[in-house]
Amino acid sequence: MISEHRPARALVLFDIDGTLVRRAGPHHRQALVEAVRRVTGLETSTDHIPVHGMLDPDILTRMLADAGAPPSRIAEALPKIIPEAESIYLETCPALTNRTCPGVRCLLEDLRRHGVLLALVTGNLTRIGWRKLERAGLKRYFRYGAFGEMAPDRSGLATLAVRHARRKHWIRADTPIALIGDAPSDIIAARANRILSVAVATGISTADELRAHGPDLLLRDLRAFRLQSLTQGFGA
Repeated sequence: MISEHRPARALVLFDIDGTLVRRAGPHHRQALVEAVRRVTGLETSTDHIPVHGMLDPDILTRMLADAGAPPSRIAEALPKIIPEAESIYLETCPALTNRTCPGVRCLLEDLRRHGVLLALVTGNLTRIGWRKLERAGLKRYFRYGAFGEMAPDRSGLATLAVRHARRKHWIRADTPIALIGDAPSDIIAARANRILSVAVATGISTADELRAHGPDLLLRDLRAFRLQSLTQGFGA
């Protein structure tokens, strides 16, 4: 178990959609669309946007641009759209206890039992991300997170997550760190931060697509995860 008085044995950062939870329904996208409509009056859609691996603010920006909004209007509207989208999702998110990816619950229990610090690196807006985990019964495993509105890209989110843990003295300078995700952007973020990349083929990207980006580990799903395979530094 993790102690509040000594650094964690490792830090593992998790993406949410396609990694922890999948087939969560249309409610997230609908919240974005409805928030744009309420704030701007514009009718938008995510149908032609490759949302996989994107940050929610980038999705919203693309939606607005596709609807003809100029950059100045987008910049003015986003700070109002974001909390509106979060509020809508909090009201509409269904139960997700049966939507977790294979192996997730056992893995999170195992990591926590071995003193591993768990955090989120996700494109979801903050309250949307936490609500998903709450409805999936997974929130209790995670101490903190870096969310879509906190940095310009996923690499920046991973940087924030690592820096936060070090600033809080939850990890040491040499603590093993891994990022687990289902999209090429997760692999890129891990590489940019010089941490271990674990790609899991439970999302939209195929194993071949993930392999092309050169993750350190490529798993069919999280049932294939072995604690000792992350790094010798775990000492499991």
